[in-house]
Amino acid sequence: MRPQTIQIYLPAGDPRGVRVAEITTRIVRVIEAPRSQLGEFVKTPEALQVGVYFLMGELSEAGLPRVYIGQSSSVGNRLAQHNQNKDFWNRVLVVISLTNSMTQTHALFLEWFAISEATKAGRYSLENGNTGARPHTPAPLEADCHEIHETAATLLATLGQPIFEPLTNAPTARGEKELFYCKGSGADGVGEYTTEGFVVLKGSQARLEIVAPLQDTARSRNREKLIEEGILVKQSESLIFTRDHLFGSPSTAASIIMGRSANGWDTWKAANGKTLDELKRQTVAPTA
Repeated sequence: MRPQTIQIYLPAGDPRGVRVAEITTRIVRVIEAPRSQLGEFVKTPEALQVGVYFLMGELSEAGLPRVYIGQSSSVGNRLAQHNQNKDFWNRVLVVISLTNSMTQTHALFLEWFAISEATKAGRYSLENGNTGARPHTPAPLEADCHEIHETAATLLATLGQPIFEPLTNAPTARGEKELFYCKGSGADGVGEYTTEGFVVLKGSQARLEIVAPLQDTARSRNREKLIEEGILVKQSESLIFTRDHLFGSPSTAASIIMGRSANGWDTWKAANGKTLDELKRQTVAPTA
């Protein structure tokens, strides 16, 4: 990570309307448009360019935002088609070149790489289905693509869509991670407290059954959706997390793991036995 200057331009002055984002020293631009204003975007010169696009939509059953990733030699025309035949999306983000130098070869590799990286990150529910085959790309163009992708990923995250950002925290300079543990009857969870909430790590074990008071509640329904989407899978006498999963709070994560109501601030503990509350909340003292 390094400091960067990002410019966001609002053509109509509306922060929820069309937004144009650039890193001031790069040639990549990301244009975001609500579906209701797609007609305005397709009339612009940028809509005639080669581009990679991201259709953003409503939440999946397990609460993950949905995305469809595509590319086109005339991105505006392709989006007009999707406006007719894809229902789930409500916003689109389009990656183009300021110098109009992106080719179809670039776009095909960027589409494949973006699907692969989004799948790896596990933040979004992909509507594409699978990554497909890696397209043949000459080495110089592939190097260009990695630079374009890096810039696009930063701009997408800045616009509120961290599609490629890891769920977990980066290791410290010594290669260490601050992990928290949640253990109980049939439960053995491992997770990280992050800037966005609490991430339960792949391989964590959740109790198979939930207690009666938790049945027919929002948390039990959330648990069922995680099972339906394959994020929680039955294995022996427990449920296993098949991938890292972000929860909005430590308590929600603990309740899913334990199969009962739980105060995550006290339930999640570091290896030294200190609670999440002691290490993260009590250290923030009010000023005099």
